[in-house]
Amino acid sequence: MKRIQRKIPDEILARIPTHDAAHGFRPGRSIVTNAAPHCGNRVVVRFDLTDFFPSIPAARVFRTFRTFGYPESVARSLCGLCTTRLPHDIWAARPSPAVDGSDHAARQRFASRHLPQGAPTSPALANLAAFRLDRRAATFAALVGAEYTRYADDLTFSGGDDLGRRVRRVAGLVAVIAGDEGFVLNHRKTRVMRGCGRQHVAGVVVNVRPNVPRADFDRLKAILTNCVRHGPAGQNRDDHPDFRAHLAGRVAHVGAVNPIRGQKLRALWDRIAWDVPRG
Repeated sequence: MKRIQRKIPDEILARIPTHDAAHGFRPGRSIVTNAAPHCGNRVVVRFDLTDFFPSIPAARVFRTFRTFGYPESVARSLCGLCTTRLPHDIWAARPSPAVDGSDHAARQRFASRHLPQGAPTSPALANLAAFRLDRRAATFAALVGAEYTRYADDLTFSGGDDLGRRVRRVAGLVAVIAGDEGFVLNHRKTRVMRGCGRQHVAGVVVNVRPNVPRADFDRLKAILTNCVRHGPAGQNRDDHPDFRAHLAGRVAHVGAVNPIRGQKLRALWDRIAWDVPRG
């Protein structure tokens, strides 16, 4: 099944352009390109979409394939390969179920056929399903003098003081746009970040330029320094099965966001004696 699913994004979906504001799950795009347009702006407002993948029903996936020109029977087969539904017994066994029925809407989303999170086909289909959302959000952002990007379920707007004065109105209009397009904002995760504090987008600090949080950099630098001085074995306190690969990934992440800081960490990495036990 997974082999078949991988053919769909590679041979079908990759040929169809998504909206320019979408930065997740796209070649040449990343959390850094998603964050860069917001750097140096006085106000950053971040919204989160509830149950992003499950919010995209099979009917929308079917229409997407039909729009590409596939016959109805083929589009229906492709839709079946790309969607799923959650069995009732799995939902009933979920931890901490709501006792007031407040999760009824979520139950309806998961019980109906929808895009599954983690499937190879879901990211590209989700970007295509969100095309109208991105187009309307980008148009709205331009009208209020703001920048707009989306990384998966994170929608980010940024601008000057004028945006800051309109935050409540902007939030209301973004909620309406999202609702019109079949999505729901998770209002508990809405964040308004002004220049006097730390502004971050998908884990990237954007106050001046793309950066990693200072605390994260200092923590990783300390781990690497201790690996140089005492050997890496004693520093794997979270029992990562491949500590070397884990640290390599963290160093690469810092380097992708901030090359200068990445070089400093890489210099420490190169001094670690991985195969020599230390006391």
